[in-house]
Amino acid sequence: MIDVRRLRTDLERTIAALARKRVPEDEVRRAAALDSENRQLAARSEELRSRVKAFSKQVGDAMRSGDAANAEAARDESKRAGEELTALERQGAVVEAQLRDAMLRLPNLPSEDAPDGASEKDNVVVRTVGYDPARYGPHQRAPHWEIGAELQILDLERGAKIAGSMFPLFQGQGATLVRALCQLALDRNADAFTEVRPPTLVRTPVMEAVGQLPKFADDAYHLERDDLWAIPTAEVPLTSMRANEILAEEELPLRLMAYTPCYRREAGAAGRDTRGLLRVHEFDKVEILAICRRDQAAALHAELLDRAVGSVAALGLPYRILDISTGDLGQSHARQFDVEVYAPGCDMWLEVSSVSWFSDYQARRAGIRYRPAGGGAVQICDTLNGSALAVPRMWAALVETYRQSDGTVELPVCLHPYFRGSTSITGSLRS
Repeated sequence: MIDVRRLRTDLERTIAALARKRVPEDEVRRAAALDSENRQLAARSEELRSRVKAFSKQVGDAMRSGDAANAEAARDESKRAGEELTALERQGAVVEAQLRDAMLRLPNLPSEDAPDGASEKDNVVVRTVGYDPARYGPHQRAPHWEIGAELQILDLERGAKIAGSMFPLFQGQGATLVRALCQLALDRNADAFTEVRPPTLVRTPVMEAVGQLPKFADDAYHLERDDLWAIPTAEVPLTSMRANEILAEEELPLRLMAYTPCYRREAGAAGRDTRGLLRVHEFDKVEILAICRRDQAAALHAELLDRAVGSVAALGLPYRILDISTGDLGQSHARQFDVEVYAPGCDMWLEVSSVSWFSDYQARRAGIRYRPAGGGAVQICDTLNGSALAVPRMWAALVETYRQSDGTVELPVCLHPYFRGSTSITGSLRS
């Protein structure tokens, strides 16, 4: 969350910054008012605690001197002050909970470098690489759901039979392609990132730490019986691995990566690009994440973006990089770049990676701090992450791009080591 002290010392600039993310001014002022009320109640409560303590001392002194009347009077005053304190503490707990909820709902301040905009239409294309619409033949203009059915490598109907719509079922070489893409991403980043296999069900505070809750509860899968949440991305457990810890400065930057399945209800996406693998409820992804000092963040953001682009380039897919406008930035994001690949069968640019800097927003919520090597106060860390490779749309773009005139799919050379000697997807199935 943002530092509550901003609401006390720099309210107008905070309002202006959050307006770039379309946050109504009254939401920010309400949080500031709750903070002021909370501090006033805390001060009054502390004053009453001192009075109760003073009256208790008077009772003792009067009893020891045999002054029963003064002891009784002091006892009555102590009781009244105690009752007032109890009421104030009850009121303070309500206001404190309201303040916490308001602060959890306020998004991160956007970076000054993020382009202004009202929506995704205002995202800025930084560069486009390898795209030539004239290069594609008619055989590449078939959508992946048709290719998958023809080769029997993607079975959306049986996936829906098992779990409902938007739960794809991959089989044969289609399933191998899922695994190969994930292993490729892990192998490409193993030089600098420690691999983790985290739990994919997490507690509520873990979802709160990254900004998924409370705002995006409707988009998540919740196991109410156990109060556990299915992760929408490995960013969630990786961030909280070091929650409420103080790291040594020498540990920074801390680099982690993880392959996990991911789960998203996509509650707000009904009817939007739901064919095939364009929008699914369950998918596989490799995430890369960094925890660092503020002065390390810019270089790490560039590195994570380069690594995400590197995997796309290794697969030989045309891509473009978007600088996400303030109107499209996520709850926790200060700056974000998206990587999109072109899928000729769908004739669409598909987002396959988001690479984001969260400043200290997530680390403040998670309590991730570091102790400077040279001494001084403990500092809040910064966090960054990126999709090293997200499977469904990459899978879709790849089978469309590399489809041959005979209906088979040629595999990029970098995937050959993961395909048990095959260099193409022919659709043959093993029982």
